[in-house]
Amino acid sequence: MTSSLVTVTAELIDLLVFVANVACWGAVVVAWVAAALRNPERASPWHARRRPRPTGLVRGAFLACAIVVIVGQALAQDLVVDAAWVRLLGLIVLVASTVFALWARFALGTSWSVAARVAGDHRLRTSGPYAVTRHPIYTGVLGMLLGSALLGGVGVWIVIMAIALIGFEVKIHLEEQLLLATFPDEYPRYRERVPQLVPGLNALRHHRVGNA
Repeated sequence: MTSSLVTVTAELIDLLVFVANVACWGAVVVAWVAAALRNPERASPWHARRRPRPTGLVRGAFLACAIVVIVGQALAQDLVVDAAWVRLLGLIVLVASTVFALWARFALGTSWSVAARVAGDHRLRTSGPYAVTRHPIYTGVLGMLLGSALLGGVGVWIVIMAIALIGFEVKIHLEEQLLLATFPDEYPRYRERVPQLVPGLNALRHHRVGNA
């Protein structure tokens, strides 16, 4: 009887993990596709300003990802965590991060693009989700990966998160170069005030400096 109850509970938890992941990641995919379909109709006629992609940085990122895959696969099996509170925490993080990512995407509107560029209304966004982190979409997606990792018991998700973080850091580097060139006065002040990816990190750092 006890064994059957444990089996049923495990199956329900697995079902919850599946439904939560499909619902959250599906919502993000639908939102991105819907926004992409609307963008050609509402995009500003102002031409985007782009910068060339540094090949050395991209090659270094690919090398780092390859190392993560090779080393991470060997370690992932030892990092499996199967605890109810971890999965509950993962569910909370996944849902909250999904909401944050969607908020950031809708706040950006037609200015979003895969390539590093400044487009749309040609102004620096510093309010809404952009007052929480400088790159709130990446914050949201990384938070979703963390939530899915905790829901799935970590394991191979650590490798996926590491690869995503490397890719995002490369893209952030390109974007911030362009933003500094486009907004030479505003962006340094904004960067000093708002953290890159982790909410509250700059405030914590300033607090420590003030108490030193």
